[in-house]
Amino acid sequence: MAKEHVGSPKHHLLEARKNHVSRILAVSGLFTLFYILGAWQSTIAPTTNTDFTNKVGCEKTSNEATHHSPSSESLDFESHHHVVIQGSQMPEFPPCNMSYSEYTPCQDAKRGNEFAREMLKYRERHCPRKEELLHCLIPAPPKYKLPFKWPQSRDYAWYDNIPHEELSIEKDRQNWIKVEGDRFRFPGGGTMFRYGADSYIDDINELIPLSNGTIRTAIDTGCGVASWGAYLLKRDIITMSFAPRDTHEAQVWFALERGVPAMIGIMGSQRLPYPSRAFDMAHCARCLIPWSKYDGLYLIEVDRVLRPGGYWILSGPPIQWRKLWQGWERTPEDLKREQDHIEDVARRLCWKKVIEKDALSVWQKPINHFSCIKTKKMHQKPHICKSGNADEAWYKELETCITPMPEVSSQDEVSGGALEKWPERAMAVPPRISNNLVMGITKETFEKDNEIWQERVTQYKRVVTALPRGRYRNILDMNAYIGGFSAALMKYPVWVMNVVPVNFQPDTLGVIYERGFIGVYHDWCEAFSTYPRTYDFIHAGGVFGMYQDRCDITDILLEMDRVLRPEGTVVFRDEPGVIGKIKSIAERMRWDTKRVDQESQTLDGENVLVAVKRYWTGETNEEQNRTKSN
Repeated sequence: MAKEHVGSPKHHLLEARKNHVSRILAVSGLFTLFYILGAWQSTIAPTTNTDFTNKVGCEKTSNEATHHSPSSESLDFESHHHVVIQGSQMPEFPPCNMSYSEYTPCQDAKRGNEFAREMLKYRERHCPRKEELLHCLIPAPPKYKLPFKWPQSRDYAWYDNIPHEELSIEKDRQNWIKVEGDRFRFPGGGTMFRYGADSYIDDINELIPLSNGTIRTAIDTGCGVASWGAYLLKRDIITMSFAPRDTHEAQVWFALERGVPAMIGIMGSQRLPYPSRAFDMAHCARCLIPWSKYDGLYLIEVDRVLRPGGYWILSGPPIQWRKLWQGWERTPEDLKREQDHIEDVARRLCWKKVIEKDALSVWQKPINHFSCIKTKKMHQKPHICKSGNADEAWYKELETCITPMPEVSSQDEVSGGALEKWPERAMAVPPRISNNLVMGITKETFEKDNEIWQERVTQYKRVVTALPRGRYRNILDMNAYIGGFSAALMKYPVWVMNVVPVNFQPDTLGVIYERGFIGVYHDWCEAFSTYPRTYDFIHAGGVFGMYQDRCDITDILLEMDRVLRPEGTVVFRDEPGVIGKIKSIAERMRWDTKRVDQESQTLDGENVLVAVKRYWTGETNEEQNRTKSN
C-alpha cells in the first residue's frame, strides 16, 4: 500500500484510526531507543560549555557558565549498549572553507547585488542555482561554545560564536549590545527603548492589554537584536522578529543565539511568508520601513497579516513630530507629510487610531469589514481585493488592494471566528477547522493529533534528556502540520519555528497561528532564512518522503547540518526506504545515528531515526597555515 506522507489528511486519518496501537510505544522498540539514547546523553559529558552538565543529579545551580574542554569522545553504542552502527561506504563530506562559516545561501550579498535596489529587491531571497550548491559542511568558529542556557541566554552570548562588534560600536549609545570580556551582554536597549525594552513594553501595556491573554502572537519588523520580542516572552507573547542581513551584521543571528524567535527577512517587493490573519500585534520601533511610500503598500501588507481586531504600533519618526522633530534631524514639513500620509492610509484601511502618546502611536484593525465596505464608497483606494488566495505568500508580489476578511452577518461578529485567550487557545479547536476551511481536517482529527503528539513527546524527552531543563531552546519543525508537536512542548522552556512546506496541501499555517504559535512557509528545496548554527533540535516528520522526487535529499540534509548547532539532535520520521537513504548520508556528515524499526508503526510503514551532530570546529588561521606548509 502506498505510504501517505505525514501532514496529509489521509495520513492523519490513519494515525487516528491506529491511535490505540501507538500507545504500545512505551513498551516497544521506540521505548528501547529512547532508553538507550537517554542513557548515552546522561553518561557522556558535554563537550562544550554553558551552565549545564548532562549527568543526572549534577545540574549546576549557579548562573555563571563553567568551562569544559571539547571532548574527543563520540557515541559508542557497541561498548555501552551492544548496538553496532555500520559505517558508510562513501567518504565523509569535507568541511567548507572557514570563509563560509557565516554563510546564508539565499541572502548572499554578492548574488543580491545582481538585483535592483528599488524596493530593496537586492536584499530579498535570491537562492543559488543547483550547480552553485555547496557539498561541504559549514564549519563552526574555532572557539565555538554551546550557547548559554535559557533564560540566561536572553542577556548573554559568547563572543567567539558571533565575533562581530559592529553593533556594539554603532549602537553604543542605544544599549543594544555590549562586549564584556569573552561574551556579549544585551542590556535590553534599543533605538526607541531609552529605559530598556521592559520599561518600553510597560508603556505599551498602558495603551493596550498585553497581560490578559488576548494578545499572543506578534511580529516585529526591523527587529534589531529582538529585545522587544525577548522581553515580551515573560508576558506569554511570542514574537516573529525579522530583519535583513545588512551592514549592521548579525542582528537576527544575535536574536537566535539569545534563544529568541527570529529569521532573516525584509519588507521589499513580496509578501511576508506568513498567512493572512496571523498576528495579534505588529510593531515598528524606528524600523526604517518607508510606510508612506508606494501608495501605502507596506501598511496594506501589515493589514493582511494582522488578525481582526489586531494592533499596529509605530514608535519614532514621524510620531509627535511637533515636539520631537529636532532630535530626528529632519524638517518639520517632511515629518508632517509622512505622518499625514500614514494617517490617510490607515483610514483607508478602516483602521481606528487608538491613541498617540509620547513617541508611540497605536492603530487597531477592525474585527470585520462589515462597515468598511460602506466606507469604501468614500475612500475607494485601496479597494478590497476581488480574487486571489489571501494566504499565498511564497515569492508572491505585494498587492495594492485590501485582503478581504471572511464575511460576517453582523458588525459585532469577528471575521473568521473569535479566539480563546492564551493559553486556552493552544488546545481549543481553531476557527479555521471548526468552520471547515482546511481540507480534510475535522475537530476529531485535531483532537487525535494532539493526543498522538502528547504521547510522542513523552517518549522524545528520553532522546533529549536535557530538553525539559533548557539545554535545547530553539526548535525547528520542518513539517508542522497543525502544530501538535509545538503544543506538546508547551511545558518545556523551548520555542518552535513551525514550517509548513509550500506546494503541498492542506495549507495549515493559519491553524498554527490561531493556536497561538508562530511559523513560516518554506520550500525545503531551498535554504532556510537563518544563519548557521541557530537551532538545537530539528524535527523532520515525513519531509523527505514529500521531497524525494522534487530535489536531492542530500542538499536538504546539508542545509539541516548548516542550521543545526554542534551536539544538536534531529528526529526523522519517514518510510523505511527513505530512512535508509537519510541514515547513509547523515553518517557522512559527522552525525551519529540510530535507526529503530518499530513494530507498533508497521501498519503505516513509518520508522524513526535519531541523529546527533558531533562537536567539531573549523581551523584557526595558524592551523590552516600549518596544514598548508606541511
